[in-house]
Amino acid sequence: MSSDNSDNKVIRFASGLHDVSRDRENTTSARDVVCQFCFGTGTRLEPGKGAIICDCRRSNRAGRSLDAARIPPRFRECDFHNYYPKNDSQYFAHNFASRLVEEYPAVDAGLLFMGSVGVGKTHLAIAILKDLIEKKGVTCLFYESGSLLKAIQDSYNPISQNSEMRVLAPVYQAEVLVLDELGATVPTNWVRDTMYQIINTRYNNKKLTIFTTNYLDEPRTAETNDESSEPKRRRTFAADRIQEMTTLEERIGTPLRSRLYEMCKKVMIDGEDYRKRLDQRRADSTTA
Repeated sequence: MSSDNSDNKVIRFASGLHDVSRDRENTTSARDVVCQFCFGTGTRLEPGKGAIICDCRRSNRAGRSLDAARIPPRFRECDFHNYYPKNDSQYFAHNFASRLVEEYPAVDAGLLFMGSVGVGKTHLAIAILKDLIEKKGVTCLFYESGSLLKAIQDSYNPISQNSEMRVLAPVYQAEVLVLDELGATVPTNWVRDTMYQIINTRYNNKKLTIFTTNYLDEPRTAETNDESSEPKRRRTFAADRIQEMTTLEERIGTPLRSRLYEMCKKVMIDGEDYRKRLDQRRADSTTA
């Protein structure tokens, strides 16, 4: 009685005898290719050092860790080398981020990147994660705050196969967590309470957390509105109040903002939205 595995072996050893063997070889997965340095053992001999972990094993482990970190495909190429500072604040933010990686694990506080949209906050946060994973083997996790809250809400659905604890366990346990777009979700009591529970748990366990937010500690400059316009008249009081919550403390609540003062160093980033620059370049190229 033969199994599929034994059939595969026969076909591999009989390479070149039948057309089917060549077809099967063409579909051989990457894991069947034996490393020429360690011959699949995962370790190799280094003169003067003895047995060390082979680079093939390191790269495979880093690849799996990057997948587990939930870094969105759009940002997978973000690193320190392709972040190009346009002003002093971006230059200093780049230095803060790269220094955290260099000094880890001797780091006592995370970072809170604050600034308007499109200045590179998420880029730098992901660059930190990727370097910690690839260079230091640290277990990291990325979550956009709205997506995390949505995953928790979905776990309440009776037909969901996820529980709240199953969603939150990796968030609590990750050595380094990036929580992107803090304060972006409409600040209901449930949102504030849930976010406080998440961040306070990491605070109590002394887990390093990196945040990005479009909200500042100072109120935004009031804009002049035409009170007689029809859209303005149609807006409800509740919508007006949410619109007025322009500081980070108003969005996430005073207790949580207090936690962040101790958990993170605030890093302000100024600049123009890079997406506008991309749009302008595209427009220039089409008219040229």
